[in-house]
Amino acid sequence: MQNDELLYAASQLARHLRRSGVQWMPGPDAEKVAQLADSFQPPDAHPPSATQSASPSKPAPPPAEGPRKSAASRAAGRGESGRRPAASPPDRLGDATRSRLAGVPPMEVSDGPYPGESLSAPQRLEVMEGLAATVAQCQRCPHLASCRKQTVFGEGSVTPRFAFFGEGPGADEDRTGRPFVGRAGQLLTKMIEACTLRRDDVYILNTVKCRPPGNRNPEPTEIENCREYFTTQLSTLRPEYVVCLGAIAAQTLLQSKLSVGRLRGKLHRYFDSKVLVTYHPAYLLRNPSAKRAAWEDLQLMLRDAGIRAGQ
Repeated sequence: MQNDELLYAASQLARHLRRSGVQWMPGPDAEKVAQLADSFQPPDAHPPSATQSASPSKPAPPPAEGPRKSAASRAAGRGESGRRPAASPPDRLGDATRSRLAGVPPMEVSDGPYPGESLSAPQRLEVMEGLAATVAQCQRCPHLASCRKQTVFGEGSVTPRFAFFGEGPGADEDRTGRPFVGRAGQLLTKMIEACTLRRDDVYILNTVKCRPPGNRNPEPTEIENCREYFTTQLSTLRPEYVVCLGAIAAQTLLQSKLSVGRLRGKLHRYFDSKVLVTYHPAYLLRNPSAKRAAWEDLQLMLRDAGIRAGQ
């Protein structure tokens, strides 16, 4: 097993453990990886040391009697039984991937850069307008499509540093076609302004583009039907930070089953974007005591972004 393959396997294991709730893992140790890789090499792959060369060699043991073959003979003769020797595993990591993994902190395994090239502002606007027209005609969820007034695609700057990612439209959003315009939206606007930003500076979107009846949580199939839409939005906008508002948004984007309480308090990674998890404004309206915790979350992001806001 080569060093690259061990790094690849370790990164996959770290991602799996993170989604399972493990909070800490030791960082990678290149020297230990090399030692472990060497232990898998066949004996003849290691040249004898100077000490070994100078010492007298031990006599070879007598050949085994009977039909039993030596290990070398068995390895060479596996073709007789129709079994082909195992091929060397392919090198699945390039230099760029190895460099990324080497700089990844514990438990924050990156998915790598956003696919494709970064578009100019006019190109982004063109892509978003075309996608919005597609979403407006979407029938992937027949029940949602039959009871919606209109889809709620998203709005804001096409070159945002920050994106706010929510759950789904409510009654006011379904009526206006705009995200976060009801009571929860008014609170979100205040949260954005507390960060010394304006709504026009950021981008606001949801996991699903149609209002679930009765403001229920989106079904997993409904989220999956919309996944292509919101992932295209994010890969087009490429915000530096994505703020996940509530459990549905956080679990969907990070593909985790952990609660907001377990996910908040640190920055996660989604491609090139840093991801902050905090409480949904609707939850804060029902539980005003959680507003302080939400503000602490936003301050964590602002410190990382080099922005000073009111205490």
